[in-house]
Amino acid sequence: MRLGLITVMIVAAVTLGIGEADEWGQRAPYRIHTLFSVECQNYFDWQTVGLMHSFKKSRQPGPITRLLSCTDEEMKNYRGMDLAPTFRVPSWSRHPKTGDWYPAINKPVGVLHWLQHSEDAKNVDWVVILDADQIIRGPIIPWELGAERGRPFAAHYGYLVGCDNMLVRLHTKHPELCDKVGGLLAMHMDDLRVLAPLWLSKTEDVRQDTAHWSTNLTGDVYGKGWISEMYGYSFGAAEAGLKHKINDDLMIYPGYVPREGVEPILMHYGLPFSIGTNWSFTKLDHHQDNIVYDCNRLFPEPPYPREVKMMEPDEYKRRGLLLSLECMNTLNEGLILRHAENGCPKPKWSKYLSFLKSKTFMELTKPKLLAPGSVHLLPDQHQPLPVHEFKGPYPKIHTLFSTECTTYFDWQTVGFMHSFRLSGQPGNITRLLSCTDEDLKKYKGHDLAPTHYVPSMSRHPLTGDWYPAINKPAAVVHWLHHTNIDAEYIVILDADMILRGPITPWEFKAARGRPVSTPYDYLIGCDNELAKLHTRNPEACDKVGGVIIMHIEDLRKFAMYWLLKTQEVRADKEHYGKELTGDIYESGWISEMYGYSFGAAELNLRHIIKKEILIYPGYVPEPGVDYRVFHYGLEFRVGNWSFDKANWRNTDMINKCWSKFPDPPTPSEVHETDNDLRQRDLLSIECGQKLNEALLLHHKTRNCPEPGSESESTESISFGSRKVGKLETKQANKGSDEDTTTSEGGRFSRLKMWVIVVWVISGVGFMVVMLWVCSTRKVRARGKGYRNKRRTTSYSKTGFE
Repeated sequence: MRLGLITVMIVAAVTLGIGEADEWGQRAPYRIHTLFSVECQNYFDWQTVGLMHSFKKSRQPGPITRLLSCTDEEMKNYRGMDLAPTFRVPSWSRHPKTGDWYPAINKPVGVLHWLQHSEDAKNVDWVVILDADQIIRGPIIPWELGAERGRPFAAHYGYLVGCDNMLVRLHTKHPELCDKVGGLLAMHMDDLRVLAPLWLSKTEDVRQDTAHWSTNLTGDVYGKGWISEMYGYSFGAAEAGLKHKINDDLMIYPGYVPREGVEPILMHYGLPFSIGTNWSFTKLDHHQDNIVYDCNRLFPEPPYPREVKMMEPDEYKRRGLLLSLECMNTLNEGLILRHAENGCPKPKWSKYLSFLKSKTFMELTKPKLLAPGSVHLLPDQHQPLPVHEFKGPYPKIHTLFSTECTTYFDWQTVGFMHSFRLSGQPGNITRLLSCTDEDLKKYKGHDLAPTHYVPSMSRHPLTGDWYPAINKPAAVVHWLHHTNIDAEYIVILDADMILRGPITPWEFKAARGRPVSTPYDYLIGCDNELAKLHTRNPEACDKVGGVIIMHIEDLRKFAMYWLLKTQEVRADKEHYGKELTGDIYESGWISEMYGYSFGAAELNLRHIIKKEILIYPGYVPEPGVDYRVFHYGLEFRVGNWSFDKANWRNTDMINKCWSKFPDPPTPSEVHETDNDLRQRDLLSIECGQKLNEALLLHHKTRNCPEPGSESESTESISFGSRKVGKLETKQANKGSDEDTTTSEGGRFSRLKMWVIVVWVISGVGFMVVMLWVCSTRKVRARGKGYRNKRRTTSYSKTGFE
């Protein structure tokens, strides 16, 4: 009885939702029709079950139609005709004229066929177009989203970079109207009738334009023309004169963190997502999954909400995880109902099935309604951003720096964080830590800084290229999509820096549309053919880097360009030459720096360049300048002392007590008579001292035993390796090596002397003992009879006889 109640209650709840949806649809002032496109495969069938179930739960007004693309041969064995209201359309997976295999073209083919042949299309005012791999959370009502005739509403697809480069000029007469949109589309029926044939023809055009499939032009990481249909939509809309109202927070990918105060109404599970360390979901893992037709089989159950609350203390990240839960549980709930409709036996009772009928789950999945004024539209992407002077209170700042999970970056992090605390820098700070899963298991430095963990791209997941520098833009993109950010300005620095004072947008005049940075004059590619190859606005290429102060809205638009342009320059091996790049190694190692400059040029983000913010130790300072940052990326020296960070790449300065770098000279030891050179050396000394100061405090906080104590001495000796007095740190200059060797030799000589003395004493003692043993044996031989006699007498006297 209890087993049947679970399914009955779920069915009853959804049936109630359907009734309410129908009532709502009847009250709607305009007729809405929802469309989604699929093919007749198991892969699309389970997605259809999820979308249809969420359609009913969300109370989406109006009817829904599945546009089913199937060949006649496929239809003979297809089992899912009753999964949704269906309008069958011709399959163009294999193009009827060119023979090209491209299933994505079925979407515009299906829409056009529906418009031309469906009776339903004659009785519609507004159309909502979705993808099958989506979960609806609340009613999607075009006019509430701001859609108007001639102004469709759409979600933002920022990676469609072809709207900003030569690709758009090749495929539309109105490149200024190209919008980077997709996923969620809501438009007036009149607009769709004009757009649909253009959508199809432009998809064919882009798909056939194989010469321009490269990642730098399309943003397609595979470079295979797979997103031609998306460009077909954007270019077709531009040809039709349609300018979209664009939103970037009402559709969300599970695994991303929603913006504060925003309730997404659509989840798009097109990307892998995970909850905790033991559960994840990737739709591609279920490409041939027969789950719709396997009775009572569900996707692996995710953690429960209470477990998520315990595993994630941050309320914003927790909210994102709860959305992932909702997506997965809605899919499974839909499968339970589908199995019941298929005539499957009642499922066995389980804790998970009980949860799916609980008040907690009902509360999580109740329809999400848009609050008035809650739809935030992006500004026109083709209009220059305004520059605003600061008025009123200073804006919030957040500082970022990027590292990897190695001890090399750990000691840099210790120095950076120590200087950050002393600098007076406003706002919060986050370390973007790029690690592989394997490295993360062994990593010890979790507590060195407030940290956002990101997947490592050191080895590119698609190309296999080893290029750790790409982790910087990749980490920024990940952070933007997985955290709730309340800061207005972001300051981006490098780990090998020491802060000397605050870096603020108001002091250095940063503004929206006008980021601030420091000069990297060696990026000569901004002035030659390289810039012309990699950006449509070479005149906007700024030779900058190191320190970045940027408005959050600029960074949201720019970050993906930074990553894509880095990949593009890195892949352009033909132009690694020193005469083009300024890279003395000619290895493409500074591709990330060019990725930044070319990405900013694409958006016409012109920088305010401030040379008074950063200095390299060892460089002569400008008189009177109060530099805010040391960047110790290059070797520097004072007299016979020098420091090169590369010499310490493989030395663990963090986990070995009292490790430090060779002490720099004291300021009193600087004897330069030239004031400029003296100031240079004093700044170099300051940088070296700050690093050692940071290490000293780090070791104190780790409760390292006092130097010279018994425990410290014990820890520094390794008898197993026959080494005595193991060195605390690797020395970086010859003098120190000699001193250390002498010290080691002295200790070894003293030990050797003690061993010899002990050996001599032991030998003499052994001889004395042996002489005594021999003499004793002779005495025993002579007195044997006497002892036996004495023993007998003794026994008699004691009564043992």
